Amino acid sequence: MSDSLAQRVFAVLADGAVHSGEALAATAGVTRSAVWKAIETLRADGLAIEAATNRGYRLAASCEALDAAALRAALSPPAAARLRRLEVVWETGSTNADLLAAAAPPVGSWDALLAENQRGGRGRRGRSWRAALGDSLCLSLVTAFEPLPRDLSAATLVVGVCVLQALRAHGAEGLSLKWPNDLVAIPAGGALAKVGGILVELRAEAGGPAQVVVGIGLNLRAPPALATAVVAEAAHGSGAGALPPAGLDGLGVAVGARNAIAAAVISQCVEGLERFAGEGFAPFRELWRGADALRDRPVRAQGGAVPLEGIARGIDDSGALLLEEATGLRHPLVAGEVSVR
Repeated sequence: MSDSLAQRVFAVLADGAVHSGEALAATAGVTRSAVWKAIETLRADGLAIEAATNRGYRLAASCEALDAAALRAALSPPAAARLRRLEVVWETGSTNADLLAAAAPPVGSWDALLAENQRGGRGRRGRSWRAALGDSLCLSLVTAFEPLPRDLSAATLVVGVCVLQALRAHGAEGLSLKWPNDLVAIPAGGALAKVGGILVELRAEAGGPAQVVVGIGLNLRAPPALATAVVAEAAHGSGAGALPPAGLDGLGVAVGARNAIAAAVISQCVEGLERFAGEGFAPFRELWRGADALRDRPVRAQGGAVPLEGIARGIDDSGALLLEEATGLRHPLVAGEVSVR
């Protein structure tokens, strides 16, 4: 059974209606047994599919299949003018890795890659990024900068602001930013839950433009299996310190409109990063500070020679996290892993 059949079955089921096995088989030109195998493959990839006796199959929650034409049509005019290529693939290991391995677009142009089923998504510090088929958005953008933006270390924070603005435009409430690269919800009780992550990677060669790849992963929903997987990774050390997942569906976003949400994210990021290239971090600084999930919380920072504990006091003008020790001394952190104590 090929992935192409699973992709075709997914595209039909995406409307949320009931489709009989016979109708699915006829549409795809295969046997009902092949359809059943495709259904099981999709379930194994995390797609929640319900089976109704003598009626057929349907998704537990409808979701649009990603479509390159629909995505491009929904882009803002400035982003559409900059976007050289936009591609949707059914399955890949990592959209970031794919774009890093390809030739970068010319300076001033962008490429976008989205995957329905990302099997080897990566986060910071070697962590994996888990995505549930149909319940996530996994996308990467690439461009070339020459010269490099003067505040390059703040690029991840700029992307966070851009994604936050895109999601708020789609109704997201209660969404915040956790330094340096997470979008988080703060449920009752004050604990943080991870809604999305950002991974910015750079490939520079002497004497030429620098290739910058921006990876974005968002939980549209957070099915129980996703939470179980994150907890299991944390228990085995590979995901130590990882936040529990949360979905945008719990924050007021109509997550079935995946193409519109993805187009808004791409548009905001392209426009925002072009502005960042010319003006630096300054236009985004107060927006980030207004969404800071760590400010005035007790935190623990790892990544330096020794762990540091103290109170997070926001960011400085360059985007470094200010950690205040009990003595009152403040350390500006430009990299590392920060967890709430």
